[in-house]
Amino acid sequence: MGKFIAAMFATFMLALPARAEVFIDIDAGKVDPLPIAIMDFAGKHGDEIGGIIRSNLKRSGIFAPIAKNSFIDREQQFDKPPNFNNWSVINASALAYGQTKVSGESLTVAIKLYDIPSRRLLVEQTFSTDVGNRRRIAHIISDIIYSKLTGDKGYFDTRIVYIAETGPKTNRTRRLAIMDQDGANLKYLTSGNISVTTPAFSPNSQKITYVGYHGGTPRVYIYDLETSEHTLIGDFPGMSFAPRFSPDGKYLIMSIAKEGTSDIYEMELSNKKMSRLTSSIAIDTAPSYSPDGKKIAFVSDRSGSPQIYIMDRGGRKQERVSFGQGQYGDVAWSPRGDYLAFVKILRNKFYVGVMFEDGTGERILASGHTAESPTFSPNGRRIIYYEEGVPDKNGDADIVIKSVDITGFGLETIPTPTKASDPAWSPLLQ
Repeated sequence: MGKFIAAMFATFMLALPARAEVFIDIDAGKVDPLPIAIMDFAGKHGDEIGGIIRSNLKRSGIFAPIAKNSFIDREQQFDKPPNFNNWSVINASALAYGQTKVSGESLTVAIKLYDIPSRRLLVEQTFSTDVGNRRRIAHIISDIIYSKLTGDKGYFDTRIVYIAETGPKTNRTRRLAIMDQDGANLKYLTSGNISVTTPAFSPNSQKITYVGYHGGTPRVYIYDLETSEHTLIGDFPGMSFAPRFSPDGKYLIMSIAKEGTSDIYEMELSNKKMSRLTSSIAIDTAPSYSPDGKKIAFVSDRSGSPQIYIMDRGGRKQERVSFGQGQYGDVAWSPRGDYLAFVKILRNKFYVGVMFEDGTGERILASGHTAESPTFSPNGRRIIYYEEGVPDKNGDADIVIKSVDITGFGLETIPTPTKASDPAWSPLLQ
C-alpha cells in the first residue's frame, strides 16, 4: 500500500467543526437513512467513481442516495457553489460532486461535500494517483463522506479475506481469496493444492494468518500481502483452530486439541514461544482478544454446553458471560470494545447476535439454516459472517457471505463467484 500513498496527495481546503448541522448519530440505534445526492463526477471515469460512492453509502444502511433522475441540476461546475434551492426541493440533506482529470496513466480526482440546509461547504479535497486505483479513490471518498456526516470512521477502503470453495462437497477445494469489501478485485492467494481454513487479518498490518492442512496435519501460516510470502509458523499434529492476531500483531492466539480436549494457547511470534492459557477437561476454543489486548473472550463447554467466557490475558479470572437460551460459539470482540459478536444455536436454528462484555444487552441481528464466523468491520459498525443454505437432494448447499449492521438492519449478501466461507475483515488500508 506504500506506493499508493506515495503517489496520492490530499489537501483539505476548508476546516470545519467535527459536527455539521447535518449529522447522523449512528450510536442512537436505528436511524432513518440520510437523503444524500451524489452526482457523477465530471470527466473520464467520473460516472464509475460516482456510482461506487453511491453504492457504498447505500449499502451502509445509514444513507439513502437520491436517484439521479430526480436531480433538477444534472451538471455542476466544480469551481462554483450549487443552487441550494434545487437540492432542497428534492429533500437532499447533503450533496457531493467532483471532477476528474486524466493525463496518461495519472488520475486526479477532486471532491466537494456540501451541507444543503446550512449551505456550508464541509469538504474540499483532491487526490492524485494512477488510473488503475480509481476504485480505491472512490472507497476513500466514501469514507470521507461517511466520517464527516457521522463523526465515525468509515470502512469502505478495506478488504475481506475468505475461503473460496469449489467442487463437490465430498472433494471440496478450498482456496484463500481476498476481495474489496464490495466484492470487487477478487484475487486468489493460494492455489488449492492444500485445503485452507479460518483466515484472520492482523489489526495493524496487511498480514493474514490461516490454517493449511498437509496430509491431515494442520499448520498455521502467515501470509504477507505486501510481499506475497507465506510463512509457516508451526505444525500441530493434533488439531489447531482459528488462529487470531493480538492487537499489536506480535502474538497469535489459537485453540489446540489434544487427547479429546482443546485448550487455548498464545504464541509469541518473535520466538514462537507457546503459553498455555486454559487447562481443563472441557473444550475451550474460538479465542478473541479485546481491542486493548488485556482480555480474551472464548467459548467453552465446561458448564455442560458451549458458552462464552472472558479471561484476563494471562488466563486468570475465567468467567462465564452468556446465560441466554441455546448454545453459543464463534465469539469475536468489536474493535470499539463495546460488543461481543457471537453465533447461537437454538432449536436447530443458527443466530448471529451481539452482547455487551458482561453478557447483558443480547441482541439477535440475523438468522439462517447455518451461520458462522462473525467478524467486525474495522469501525465496529458492521458484521460479516457466512451462511450455508438448506442442502439439496445431493447434500450440497449455497454458502454465501453476508453483512449486517449492528442494529440488525441493512442485511445484504456480498457477491462472490464461488461458495464462500470464513470471512474476515481487514483494517483500513494505509
